[in-house]
Amino acid sequence: MIELTLPTMTCGHCVRTVTETVRQVDAQAQVDIDLPQQRVRIESQRPPEDFRRALADEGYAAA
Repeated sequence: MIELTLPTMTCGHCVRTVTETVRQVDAQAQVDIDLPQQRVRIESQRPPEDFRRALADEGYAAA
């Protein structure tokens, strides 16, 4: 389980973008987003750094 805090994730559009970005890295990933806490949990076999890099490229750098 990968858990990231994304301080710039603030709205429904952000949730959609984050979800799509995670799925681009791993189409089979399970994604659970807690918008009020700005937290995303990802269940995947891919390394956490793959997700951190892809999300940062979209403007959602993990804290």
